[in-house]
Amino acid sequence: MKKIVVLTGAGISAESGISTFRDSDGLWEQYRVEDVATPEGYAKDKALVLDFYNQRRRQLATVKPNEGHRQLVRLEEFYDVQIVTQNVDNLHEQAGSKNVLHLHGELTKARSERDSNLIVDIGYSDIHLGDKAPDGTQLRPHIVWFGEAVPNIEPAAQLCEVCDYFIVVGTSMNVYPAAGLIHYVPRTSPCYLVDPKAVTVSRNITVIQEKAGTGVKKVVDELIELAKK
Repeated sequence: MKKIVVLTGAGISAESGISTFRDSDGLWEQYRVEDVATPEGYAKDKALVLDFYNQRRRQLATVKPNEGHRQLVRLEEFYDVQIVTQNVDNLHEQAGSKNVLHLHGELTKARSERDSNLIVDIGYSDIHLGDKAPDGTQLRPHIVWFGEAVPNIEPAAQLCEVCDYFIVVGTSMNVYPAAGLIHYVPRTSPCYLVDPKAVTVSRNITVIQEKAGTGVKKVVDELIELAKK
């Protein structure tokens, strides 16, 4: 069975109603990145940061996967599909994708301040000051903040090195290290990019300039037809 790696970003979740960070009406218009998405911001005002992610988690509990998420699940009947996502929501899992690697953490999990490997599932619950991890330290969001290492980037690169097809959905390809994953994809492996905005990439790639809901279906239909031949 041939292998497909799908790299997804905020654009695919935006169609489900999740606020993005970089658009003109995005979250960074309301919050400074330094305040809510850095270790320094957390050290300065833990309550603010916890509340920020509590709000994101509450919103996540109210939204559902969209057609872009659902279309990717169709591929699993014909291919070994690995989703590598920059998103911290669980919409791929909700849609039914079996293999999802989160680069930037997960909203529905929390972890120890001291031990980044001590991770607990919290679902859609809030994290409060005083909530403790099993090691007795304060629970913090299981989110990779700016300035922190991205532990899953190496496993993601290894997946890309052996993929037969690479699909990018809803990301500008400007956010590193995720944007660098395309350089691990074999030159012989066809690449597709689905995004309504014009995106500049450094290699030959088939661009579908549409939203995920319609653009992903075109790629999926094409790849399923190839698999049937």
